[in-house]
Amino acid sequence: MKYQGKIEQWNDDKGFGFVQSNGGGERLFVHIKAFKKRNRRPQNGDLIVYKGARDKQGRAQAVDISFASDHKRQATKKPGQARTMGSITVTMGCLFIAGVIMLGKLPLWFIPLYLVLSLVAFIAYGRDKAKAKNNQWRTPESTLHLFALLGGWPGAFLAQNKFRHKSKKGSFLFGYWLCVLANLAAVAWLCSSEGQILLSKISLL
Repeated sequence: MKYQGKIEQWNDDKGFGFVQSNGGGERLFVHIKAFKKRNRRPQNGDLIVYKGARDKQGRAQAVDISFASDHKRQATKKPGQARTMGSITVTMGCLFIAGVIMLGKLPLWFIPLYLVLSLVAFIAYGRDKAKAKNNQWRTPESTLHLFALLGGWPGAFLAQNKFRHKSKKGSFLFGYWLCVLANLAAVAWLCSSEGQILLSKISLL
């Protein structure tokens, strides 16, 4: 768990001081080597974000330290970068599917198929977000991944950003992007000679 506090009694010559949590409680020892990254020396009054720990002698100390201003910038920068990369990936995926449809590699019914599945995924994310707020029975993550795997990944991506749902959970996002890649890989296979034979058989049904 991370805490925020203010540096006190900083001795710059020795490179250590103490931090008092904003919520009060025990002061923790702060050593300059415990800072993850820094562009300047710490000073008295600096706000820092840190984790509490104990050394081998059982003394309380702060570890995994960063300046509060740097922590805030990183917290806002990383989600923004992830959304940008995600938007680029989803856009490229949609253009790929549209391109192979225009080239006649995929039948036109793939367009309504992806639109319907995206709508279903979007609604499922919205309902799950509402259930989470009301502490109700949730939609299994495997179900949300299934919608993405079948072709609803564009709608799922829109829902993640619209509802701010599942957009920060690393394990879920890893599974989501695997489903996106698996779906696009399946589309690429359908464009191959073997896939074209399968599509022709489906069209005859």
